Amino acid sequence: MNIVSLIGRLTATPELKNTQNSTEYTKFSIAVDRPVKKDEEKQADFINIVAWNKTAAFVCKYFTKGQRIALNGSIRTGSFTDKDGNKRYTTEVWAEKVEFCEAKRDSAPSVPAEAPTDISAAVDMPVPSEEDLPF
Repeated sequence: MNIVSLIGRLTATPELKNTQNSTEYTKFSIAVDRPVKKDEEKQADFINIVAWNKTAAFVCKYFTKGQRIALNGSIRTGSFTDKDGNKRYTTEVWAEKVEFCEAKRDSAPSVPAEAPTDISAAVDMPVPSEEDLPF
């Protein structure tokens, strides 16, 4: 079973992009706090996220840097050869369900009242083919 649930803060404002086949996507990272013991310094993991199609458009429209975000998805791994011929490995979370994590008054940008808090039912998210991947 490959299921991931995360709550964290966006490290940058996501930007909507398109693959060569015009499939919308966005890549962003979130800072997720690690549990710490009393009197320990806070630590965070920075996790790379990819969202596709309507989920990507939703994230780019309603979320900005520093805002808390909750998401469910799955871990995807891959590899590529860099320009120097070295094999590199990637690990990302592909977001399937995204939700707001803050009340409207707590978040930096104002979110329109008509903005859905859960788009999982509205998003039919087919997995892109290998040729559609931007990496």
